[in-house]
Amino acid sequence: MNPVLPLALALATAVAAGGRLLLWQQSGPQDSGSLLTLLLGESRRAFADQMFLKADGYYHMGNYPSVFDLALPDGKTHMAKESEGHDQHGHSQPLPHHRDWLEAFGHHFRPTGHRHLDGIRDGREILPWLRLSAELDPHRVDSYTVAAYWLRERLNRVPDAEAFLREGLRANPDSYEILFELGRLYAENNRDVPRARAVLELAINKWIHREAAKPAPDTPSYRLILGQLATLEEQAGNLDRALAHYTRLKHFSPQPDAVQKRIDEVLTKMARPK
Repeated sequence: MNPVLPLALALATAVAAGGRLLLWQQSGPQDSGSLLTLLLGESRRAFADQMFLKADGYYHMGNYPSVFDLALPDGKTHMAKESEGHDQHGHSQPLPHHRDWLEAFGHHFRPTGHRHLDGIRDGREILPWLRLSAELDPHRVDSYTVAAYWLRERLNRVPDAEAFLREGLRANPDSYEILFELGRLYAENNRDVPRARAVLELAINKWIHREAAKPAPDTPSYRLILGQLATLEEQAGNLDRALAHYTRLKHFSPQPDAVQKRIDEVLTKMARPK
């Protein structure tokens, strides 16, 4: 008997038993001695990749590549790009040849028919896979950020989104990505300017600590954080702070002229009589 089959069966059983109804309210620190961790050992990270791709497959609602095929030019999944606009891709893709047992196993769990969740579903299909991905690999940051986005934007479960992000932050205390999503939640959902500011400024500090010295830093994330912080301060009427953030953003933006327009708008507001 293939030695990996019991592991595959255990994972399939776990998904079938707990998949559809996630208890996000119980999203406290995960027990490292959980059944899945004990069964899968170091293989759990590979399974976590598969679970994240299954979530993306349900967003994609059709045939979707395996962990070998993360082939979008920027390395992002279609699901992770959802908030940036509808992704462009072909809608007729044959299943590839299975290159190992894990890929073959994963293709047993895929939706049929090709359509996107946005506009026709509320995202409940993808959340169990993201929860399982985080359970298998707590250090996969995008499991937390993508799940939180769907929880707060599509299901209006803002407290659950915050709790899951904080769970991710406990496992990844230096993650500027999780801090950015948490800052967005405080700014856009809770309208809590002081807390949003504190979290976003911490995200910038974490980014500088982790990325600034790298030959190829993650500047897109830095721009997102700066843009969110600048918008927050402008909307709150803190124009001097907004101006400082926009000026900083201009140096990193691929569209400096567009940022300059925002700077000019802030300067115009500052020049008005009080």
